[in-house]
Amino acid sequence: MLRPAHILMTAATALLALAVVMVWSARMTVGGEGLAFVQRQVIYAVLAFVAMLVGSRLNVREVFRARGFSSPLIIMLLVSFSLAVLTLVPGMGRSVNGASRWLEIGPVSFQPSELVKWSIVIAMAWWCARRGGVMHRFADGLLPALLLLALAVGVVGAEDLGTSALIAAVGALVLIAGGARLRHLMIFVPPAVAALVAMIIMAPYRVQRVLAFLNPWDDPQGVGYHPIQSMLAVTQGGLFGRGLGNGVQKFGYLPEDSTDFIFAIICEEMGLVGALMVIGAYLVILWIGLGIVRQCQDAFGRLLGLGVLLTVGLQAALNIAVVTAMVPTKGIALPLISSGGTGWIVTAFALGLVASLDNAYALHIDGREASTRTMTPATTAPMCGEAELI
Repeated sequence: MLRPAHILMTAATALLALAVVMVWSARMTVGGEGLAFVQRQVIYAVLAFVAMLVGSRLNVREVFRARGFSSPLIIMLLVSFSLAVLTLVPGMGRSVNGASRWLEIGPVSFQPSELVKWSIVIAMAWWCARRGGVMHRFADGLLPALLLLALAVGVVGAEDLGTSALIAAVGALVLIAGGARLRHLMIFVPPAVAALVAMIIMAPYRVQRVLAFLNPWDDPQGVGYHPIQSMLAVTQGGLFGRGLGNGVQKFGYLPEDSTDFIFAIICEEMGLVGALMVIGAYLVILWIGLGIVRQCQDAFGRLLGLGVLLTVGLQAALNIAVVTAMVPTKGIALPLISSGGTGWIVTAFALGLVASLDNAYALHIDGREASTRTMTPATTAPMCGEAELI
């Protein structure tokens, strides 16, 4: 029987498959340049699919039950924060486009900010579920979670302002869904805005991006070059695009064509139809995922699923807004499509966790029906992730 989890995972797999094709198209330029790179992306896509399958088979309630330093959540937070700090250590962090976001350990290179981003989603859901009765209070309900969230934003924001803003937004929304009062959070809006403005002013390249957004044609060969080339790629695709592999902007005109601006290449080669297909796949994931979250009777599972969907949805919306020059240029990936290993694998795993909520619900319903057939009355409501209790 086809369940919502199957539809969600199918949509995510379709995005991964499209990602491999579009990365191949963006990198396979004259002379077959980038073949080894594309082969790595195929391996990453397979690993991401396996990670999603593994996530769909896990019982998220085990994370909620575990306590102390044996908790997977504590281990995840310690490891992700430590790795994020190591990117700032000279000789360990690898600088890309002026920002040290990558960590190299031997032949392995990855972005610790991705691990922090998803660890915080789980941590916020865990705290709200465990402290649900006092989340409306500031001191012992909201404040400890806010301190952890602020630490994550500070660690990541040192080199990646876009991801830190995403972490802050998703964390705040999960806290509100978990029972925190909006007026308590509003107290921190002015200092957060002030910190954001300060971080922009202290980095000249960020100021240039804001100026380019206001009027890219003031310096079309300088700071305005990137948004102009992105808009050209989007508009030149028309309704059906130039055809797969026939794009022009990838031939040295559009920077980051296989990473943060791959959506522009999709628009150029697949046109409006291709762009709408990508957006439609994200909407399917969000719609089906929200349906899974709504049927979940367990607070931790419900908040975890909501946090995952918010992260994927907001990140996709922000990337598309950047590519279409609706917001200033910011280095943030398109989930499951922009080339990369860390992002694909952890995002697919997180979506697998959302699918696991539906799988647990299905097992509970099947078990309850079996109990009914054997004249054993069902007396408990379905709990996401508690299939092992049946």
